[in-house]
Amino acid sequence: MSLLKRATLVQKLILSYAAMTVFTVAALGNAIMGLYALNRVTDSIVSNDLVAITTVGKMRDLLLAQEGYVRKFVILNGSEFKSLFKNHEQEFQTSLDRLKGSAPDQRIPEASRHYRDFRNGAMTLFDGGTIDPKLMTKAADRTLAVLDRIIDERKQLLAEKMADADRQRIKTVRLTLFLSFAGFLFAISVAGFFSFNIYRSIKKLKRATHRIAEGDFDFDPQIPPSDEFGELARDFSSMAAKLKLLEEVSLDASPLTRLPGNIAIERSLNRRLKGGEPFALCYVDLDNFKSYNDRYGYVPASDIIKMTGEIIYNAVKGHGDENDFVGHIGGDDFVMIIGSEQITAICDTVIREFTQGIKGYYSEEDLAVGSISGVDRYGVPREFPIMTISIAVLDCRKGDYASAADIARAAAEIKDQVKVAPGSNYFIHRR
Repeated sequence: MSLLKRATLVQKLILSYAAMTVFTVAALGNAIMGLYALNRVTDSIVSNDLVAITTVGKMRDLLLAQEGYVRKFVILNGSEFKSLFKNHEQEFQTSLDRLKGSAPDQRIPEASRHYRDFRNGAMTLFDGGTIDPKLMTKAADRTLAVLDRIIDERKQLLAEKMADADRQRIKTVRLTLFLSFAGFLFAISVAGFFSFNIYRSIKKLKRATHRIAEGDFDFDPQIPPSDEFGELARDFSSMAAKLKLLEEVSLDASPLTRLPGNIAIERSLNRRLKGGEPFALCYVDLDNFKSYNDRYGYVPASDIIKMTGEIIYNAVKGHGDENDFVGHIGGDDFVMIIGSEQITAICDTVIREFTQGIKGYYSEEDLAVGSISGVDRYGVPREFPIMTISIAVLDCRKGDYASAADIARAAAEIKDQVKVAPGSNYFIHRR
């Protein structure tokens, strides 16, 4: 104490700054350790959990597609379905291996075992053997059930990690504030600004955490990217963007065809309009679908919707490029957004494949007559021809349309013109 009294002002200031430095270093060390722990959790979520959820979702789509190919093979006995099946099988196995490497799960061997049973049954059918379809359906359903459980468990794990991160953040905030306040007592003029900035950043991160948890994925913490807090804020924003995308895809996609819905369609149109390059919007609609649904029931009608979605998707994939888009508006209405130069090839392929595939959904008697009996929307009995497909095409050039809404209105206007013509056909409208 006497030594402190004899110290000069400079020495006292040095001692004061030394004490402040001790507390400041302690506060910084705790904050950095907490931030590092939070960053590790965030990186784990982005690189493991989100990847695992996305991969399992893709595996479900592949398995559903393979089921479709098996059903088509049973009906049409086409060898191409075996090739398509094996391609999807390879993608499924690749996704399974990726899932094992990035996010090991005790249910993965179970999913692999059920899928192997489904695959073996399918190959037996493709090779000319016989097998009870119920066994294959049961194996596929079990595989889907395991995949769904994996997704649910991953989501639960994601929620737990978020909760752990929140607890770690609260613990870091409390201890950091305590140490910062202690340093503030020794050198208020020096430590004040530093403590204020830390407190402000933590408050912003806390607010961002709660806003993201409430579903506000676009919330910006407004933290400058100059320190660890800025890095954490960027990680939070990146995680929120991916969560938003996953939520939009999950909510917007058709549960029947797994194709993107109206939100994604509008986004794709706006992107095309902003780019300024020529493109075509193809509005696809089934003719006499309601009469078929009334006659045969909703189950085979739903199968037709799934078949149509697969035909459209495969046609665009086979003749288009990576910028092309396929969406499902709802019911029997679909949308293709493609390059103008691929209109003929894609539309011809869709019509040809649909005309061939639809025959498998009618009885031999109705096919022989070429129509089915039913009542129209006004309750008047009449004969409805075998279902056909109509495609209204808008060839869009720069400046033709101002918005996605304008394009949608124009497509609705010409759709009725296409449906008037008998049979499957398409009509290209150019301004």
